[in-house]
Amino acid sequence: MIVSGAENEAMRSSSPTPLRCAAAGFTLIELMIAVAVVAVLAASALPSFQSSVRKARRADAMDAAVGVQHAQERYRSNNTAYAATLAAISLSATSTNSYYGAALSAVSANGYTLTLTAASGTSQASDTGCTALTVVVSNGSPVYGPAACWSK
Repeated sequence: MIVSGAENEAMRSSSPTPLRCAAAGFTLIELMIAVAVVAVLAASALPSFQSSVRKARRADAMDAAVGVQHAQERYRSNNTAYAATLAAISLSATSTNSYYGAALSAVSANGYTLTLTAASGTSQASDTGCTALTVVVSNGSPVYGPAACWSK
């Protein structure tokens, strides 16, 4: 069988051509660059995140302070002075989530000082400047210290 040039060309164009496989995926350098970018972002975001968590956990101290203030006012309404211990007003010496320990001092008929100290072994112990929170109550009016640690 004799095939003309046009027919030969048509047969060649209809025959399957070998497929070229393109390399798929990432090179090692591209992967390492992506890992480095993620590491830099994580390193810059982690301290900010931890600071936010510590600030949020101060709510545990605020909750404990409000609980002590309410219990002390109930106690004072029936007695001539504020309660000298937390046990006298049926409260624990630790906050609800155990991030802070609580203690009363300078208790008198007119006031008291509540000190909330960050529990060791918790992230709150690293809360710079806010490891010891105080509430000084005088004639029923509380003063919170340090002021920067008590967000309203």
